[in-house]
Amino acid sequence: GTTTLFFVQVQYIHSCNTSFHFPAQDDNWGETTTAVTGTSELSVSQEEVVGLGKGIQDRTQGFHRYLPLAVGSCVGLLVVATPLVFLLLPTVIWPDRLQACGAACEGLFLSISFKLLILLVAIWALFLRPGRASLPRVCVYRAFLTTLTLLLTMSYWLFYGVRILDAQDEDYHGIVQFAVSLVDSQLFVHYLAVVLLELRQLQPCYSMCVIRSTDGETRHYNIGQLSIQRAALSILEYYYRDFPLHNPALVSASKHRAAKHLAGLKVYNVDGSAPSRAMATAAAKRKDNAHNELYYEEADYERRVRKRRARLVVAVEEAFTHVRRMKKEDERATPSDIMDVREAALAIFPSMARALQKYLRTTRRQHCHSMESIQKHLAFCLVNNMSPKAFLEAYLSPGPTLQYGPERWMADQWTLVSEASVTSGIKEGTEFLLKCLDFSLAVTVKSTPYIRLTEEYIDPKSHKFLLLLQSETSV
Repeated sequence: GTTTLFFVQVQYIHSCNTSFHFPAQDDNWGETTTAVTGTSELSVSQEEVVGLGKGIQDRTQGFHRYLPLAVGSCVGLLVVATPLVFLLLPTVIWPDRLQACGAACEGLFLSISFKLLILLVAIWALFLRPGRASLPRVCVYRAFLTTLTLLLTMSYWLFYGVRILDAQDEDYHGIVQFAVSLVDSQLFVHYLAVVLLELRQLQPCYSMCVIRSTDGETRHYNIGQLSIQRAALSILEYYYRDFPLHNPALVSASKHRAAKHLAGLKVYNVDGSAPSRAMATAAAKRKDNAHNELYYEEADYERRVRKRRARLVVAVEEAFTHVRRMKKEDERATPSDIMDVREAALAIFPSMARALQKYLRTTRRQHCHSMESIQKHLAFCLVNNMSPKAFLEAYLSPGPTLQYGPERWMADQWTLVSEASVTSGIKEGTEFLLKCLDFSLAVTVKSTPYIRLTEEYIDPKSHKFLLLLQSETSV
């Protein structure tokens, strides 16, 4: 029998993959197995099971996406409400015993009002933002800052309960100063958050090389002090912006071409007799001419691409010339006879559709563009009075991944594979892998070199020279 090996992938794979071994099965298990089907009150169809799993997954993703936002909102409300509660409790519990608040105390009221307003805006700008991605682990610095804020607030609450609430302190000016000190401490914590979350990663310290596994597309990025999971998130953001759209049709075409050439390099002994000398000679000759066949095949492909491109350029230029002529006629026509831009795009699209379709099929990019997207882009170019070259640029060369719809990305969920903990910082020699359904991104980290710059002084007098003229020369 044979042994079947299954690999179970999770979103975060640490150090190694997990494999499960199952006992051997009979080769004719599909013919000897009896399947009992029927309908009952508890039966569930396969579509319902898939829909149920998708619904649970969507709710889980929504929960993980908005959980940090909810926690940040609760902590922000606690931070802003605590100083106000410190000021209101004495006026509610023992108002008759409080001392009068003078001009200095009223000035502190004005100070604490503006500080709370500034703190509220700062919290909103830094923390209350919707998450851009779901990370496998909690951000260490965010967890540290949240814990520090809660410890600071609880410490002030303990001091306030023991020294002010129990004793019912009558010095209201001192209570206001205590609330002001809490707001000042919270502002300093927010400054620490800005340093750790925003400023620390701005200075580039490392250079990351990102290689796509299928076609070898490579990019290099400079990055600062980040954890592995945060660096992976930055890499994916750069990927959708800079990498051209992944085209599995080109990859399969290259594999088919390589397999076809390798197929002629082997001679098999089927009936046990020795292969003839003519067959061996033919195989050796085919091996020697394999590079020539590949060369002529690629040359023929490039010739067909240039031919389709020339026909497409001519068809688009003629269509745009027709649009300009129609636009001049519309200027002299009545308002009721003027054609809408969408109608003009639909009218000229058939004249270029065949040439565009053949070019996209030849370059194997027909799955990247739908008819609706092409017509929408054509209408956009007509509205903004663009040239035919501006219209063709979106189809003559592959654009970045983000310029296409999400259904064309071929990557909905990414898996981070790393030997080191994803919460640890990147360093020299760090390697990790970002995997999706069809391909993966291999990332290697190199530290930027320490640059030592020295100064060399050049004496201005060293640039002077003396030109001696002789009377015998013609100078």
